[in-house]
Amino acid sequence: MTVNPIELQKCLGGVNYPAPKQEIIDQAQRHGADQTIMDALDGLPDKDDDSPAAVNKEIGNGS
Repeated sequence: MTVNPIELQKCLGGVNYPAPKQEIIDQAQRHGADQTIMDALDGLPDKDDDSPAAVNKEIGNGS
């Protein structure tokens, strides 16, 4: 599954980090994330992420 990192970051605007997985998912839904992004976020580990870059890395788009 390939997630566009730019679209992902648009969907995560307004998240206050560190943030738990559910808050990240909820924010993405509020911003109209597509199913690919929602599936990727659903696969995140159940832990707090420290930044948008950390979310990207977790789903395979990071450095």
